Amino acid sequence: MGDLAGEERTTAAPSPEDESATERADDGAQRAATRPAQAPPAEGFGWRGWVLVGMVLVAFLVVPAAILALPAAQGLIADVGLSLRDAYLVLPLPAAILLGAVAVWAALASRRE
Repeated sequence: MGDLAGEERTTAAPSPEDESATERADDGAQRAATRPAQAPPAEGFGWRGWVLVGMVLVAFLVVPAAILALPAAQGLIADVGLSLRDAYLVLPLPAAILLGAVAVWAALASRRE
């Protein structure tokens, strides 16, 4: 009986899991061979990235600091014709719009390169 069991092990066909693993490996090798060569990764941000970083700093550091200084500049705000509440709403708006525009510009420019 021991010989019969040994013969069954050596003559057994490969399992479906082994065949599918081999097929997946072959598919992966074929895809890698037909894939176009990738461009080397870009070095650093480039100047567009630094413009975007500068705009982020303005939007997240300069504008909040200016908002903190608004109560001290009530006379200047009144001369412009705004109330303090209006100034709190209007001051971040140009920075937010400009930050969004610069981000879209930098993203589109990086896709073209």
